[in-house]
Amino acid sequence: MYEMKNQKNKILSKKIVTNESPETVKLSLASAMALDLKPGLFYRNAQNPCINILLKYNEGCYAKCAYCGLSKARNGEYDEKSFIKVEWPSYLLEEVVKAIEKKRERIKRICISMVTNHRAIADTLQILTYIRNRLDTPISVLLSPTIVKKKDMARMKEAGADKVGIALDAANKKIFDQLRGREVKGPHKWERYWDAIDEAVEIFGKGNVGIHMIVGLGESEKEFVDLMFEFRRRGAKTHLFSFFAEEGSPLEGLSPPPMGKYRRMQIARYLIDERQIDEDEITFTEKDEVKSFLIPAKEFEEMISDGTAFVTSGCSGKDGKVACNRPYGDSLPGDNIRSYPFKPDSLDIARIRKQIFSYE
Repeated sequence: MYEMKNQKNKILSKKIVTNESPETVKLSLASAMALDLKPGLFYRNAQNPCINILLKYNEGCYAKCAYCGLSKARNGEYDEKSFIKVEWPSYLLEEVVKAIEKKRERIKRICISMVTNHRAIADTLQILTYIRNRLDTPISVLLSPTIVKKKDMARMKEAGADKVGIALDAANKKIFDQLRGREVKGPHKWERYWDAIDEAVEIFGKGNVGIHMIVGLGESEKEFVDLMFEFRRRGAKTHLFSFFAEEGSPLEGLSPPPMGKYRRMQIARYLIDERQIDEDEITFTEKDEVKSFLIPAKEFEEMISDGTAFVTSGCSGKDGKVACNRPYGDSLPGDNIRSYPFKPDSLDIARIRKQIFSYE
């Protein structure tokens, strides 16, 4: 077991077990279900091959992001707060690892999500080391750039992480400052996030850094597309989310982006990251909405019919396929799934076709 720095007591020892990290962590409801720690069935038998671990502190996260369920500014105790509109039950890390060991064939990746808390760096390293000593499952870390430095990233890689995520979320500095920075009295800075992206690519390598981006916070489609090209130039990939309002947050009254806008951003992301298209292969209207994708008609048709472009974008497993598919993380189960946790079927594709060039 990993020994805690300057202490004789070991993580998860029977003598010292706290209700906070690193001994105790939170799991997404989908992860708890995938590990049979919670009862339940996934709509359309979706699978959840990535276990999402969230650090747990009584004082919670110090950030005040206007759309986040974990925001310090949101009423309620940290343990009572939802995140991505679902509960995150708490478990001993040892219990989680034992459950993953029993589901080795099903679980393709583990993701440790930090929160903006000064204790999170040391605890993330301890959790990484503990898991790596027990499992060979690939491990990602969703970084908090506000507290994480380049040297910390190097230590996380050494401890066993092979990929990292950075949740920039907003497509321009103005929106970032309005929703995450000074205008909500939050600690995050736009410039620090961009520095962290470059540092992460340097440490983990091109293709191993995923930038979380939320469609629907007030940006134009052209801004969003330009940003995805910039991420690619820097060696990172885009992990796409549709805005999905959290009850009790300042943005709880904001609607999701129009489905057409999200479908166009999904296609753009897929073409940019997976097909490596050039910037002049996407054209825009006078309103900065995507007008067309300048690829051969047959190729475009085959892409839509295949449906992969509309599957959740996230970190992959050892097989190269998306493992972090976050079932129904940005929309309710039903006919209007936004990020599919599986390949869309023919009925889904028929709906998607009608949505792609719908402008609301």
